[in-house]
Amino acid sequence: MRVPVYYGDYLRLDRLLSSQEPESARTGINAHDEMLFIIVHQAYELWFKQILHELDRVEADFGAIPVTDDAMARIVHGLNRVHEILKLVVAQLDVLETMTPFDFLDFRDLLMPASGFQSLQFRLIETRLGLPPETRIPFDEKAIDERLSQSDRDALRAAGVRPSLFDLLNRWLARTPFLDWGGETFREAYRAAVEKHLARDAELVRADPAIPPEKRDRELKNIERATTSFSEIFSETDEGGSWRLLPQSVQAALFITLYRDKPAVQPAFRLLTVLMDIDETLTLWRYRHALMVERMIGLKIGTGGSSGHAYLRMTAERHRIFSDLFRLSTFLIPRSAVPELPAPIQKQMRFVYAS
Repeated sequence: MRVPVYYGDYLRLDRLLSSQEPESARTGINAHDEMLFIIVHQAYELWFKQILHELDRVEADFGAIPVTDDAMARIVHGLNRVHEILKLVVAQLDVLETMTPFDFLDFRDLLMPASGFQSLQFRLIETRLGLPPETRIPFDEKAIDERLSQSDRDALRAAGVRPSLFDLLNRWLARTPFLDWGGETFREAYRAAVEKHLARDAELVRADPAIPPEKRDRELKNIERATTSFSEIFSETDEGGSWRLLPQSVQAALFITLYRDKPAVQPAFRLLTVLMDIDETLTLWRYRHALMVERMIGLKIGTGGSSGHAYLRMTAERHRIFSDLFRLSTFLIPRSAVPELPAPIQKQMRFVYAS
């Protein structure tokens, strides 16, 4: 006979609620806000565990060839859940900031040399989403994993060996069935349309007398770089130049973005959108975290020996994962200028029951 489940037993509340052991209480110091500090960070780790749980299923579904319609629905659903969790993670900073810098000083020194940089689960999330090791900013001039225990270091390195979500996305995009864009003629038509619009932007910059010379030169160089990076996605090789994604993958992502209203690519567009949502919210969390640290400790070093808020601010700028997807907006043109898809491609992109 099945034993009835009791609420507290099911949630293991005896273990969960006895897991807060402030260092200040251990040393006889009165530091009221250390309990808040512990609970907020424990809540972070619980949410990180759920994110990793979601990524397990996303990776399993996305790693299949082909990715079925049902699997795509689960992938987008799971990633939307990850995004909602990350929004909660950002919101938790509002609660943590009810602790003043003076309150933090009551127990801060007791935490050294422990640091949030040692969160294995957060490092696993970064790695499994696709943050490449060479992009990571050294922590106090050392690799990030040198601050981890040996077991955590091994776990992080093992995660780095398997395909990341970025890798799976890259491979999946490269297999997009509409990648020929209806033939070479159509593809070149779109390429010509984009290059025409970029050239027009350059002419507008040159002709505007209100733009100072230095700014004009800078804007023209930006347009020149955009033109170069656009030409890279039509490369015949697998080298994408300034792109992390393969050239054919960038083409596919651009195609999906342009024709997102077509039934066959709507799920794919939702996938690209939620990946950008995740990247944006992660960046927001890093930036909010940097501001909070600056507010709490000013120019002091972090408890783990880092440069504090300066390091965190750099990670917000450089630890981006899906920035290639954000760059696609550079190459969008007005709907009225987008070439019409050939009839056979239009037909393939409808639902099968369309007349």
